Amino acid sequence: MKTLKRPEPINVEIMLDPKKTIMSKTDPKGIIEYANDYFMEICGYEEHELIGQPHNVIRHPDMPKVIFKWLWQRLNAKENIHALVKNLAKDGRYYWVITDFEVKQDESGEITSFFARRKAPPRDTIEKVSELYRKILSIEQARGVEVAEKYLIGYLEEKEMTYDEFIEDICLTETKKPVDLKELQYYKRKGLFVRMFR
Repeated sequence: MKTLKRPEPINVEIMLDPKKTIMSKTDPKGIIEYANDYFMEICGYEEHELIGQPHNVIRHPDMPKVIFKWLWQRLNAKENIHALVKNLAKDGRYYWVITDFEVKQDESGEITSFFARRKAPPRDTIEKVSELYRKILSIEQARGVEVAEKYLIGYLEEKEMTYDEFIEDICLTETKKPVDLKELQYYKRKGLFVRMFR
């Protein structure tokens, strides 16, 4: 199957419904096997166009490659990762999502697929992460992915955070609610998605 040609980006944002979830399933190589109706509505593709395509067909050129490098390293290690991602719709518009993954495995522990849920992140989160991504992307373009990765590692070391902790910190800025101590362990186990969208 021929890979779709990416559209020319335009500086117009698609605002997501915070109550709806974009869902997709890919094979271990990132080829789309399923996309829910809301995914199709937002990205603007028809099922026959999108299914069987690599998921990076919707990757926006403003996204640093190092973020996807880390994402795939974590998924291939059978670990979840929450990432803030700017995606590209068929008409060139963009939309921001926060991701949550489930790694599906067979009886022998081999990865069979990745199931992803995506929701609209808080608005001020986008501003914070956009500034960081712009810096990383400019370093990538000038010096390469390895140098940009070192910058990102240094940035996180200065904050004394992992990437996950950084994303969680900026995402919960607007949505922080007091958590009953009885619920604390439940929410820690359930992760960022449950705490943000409960």
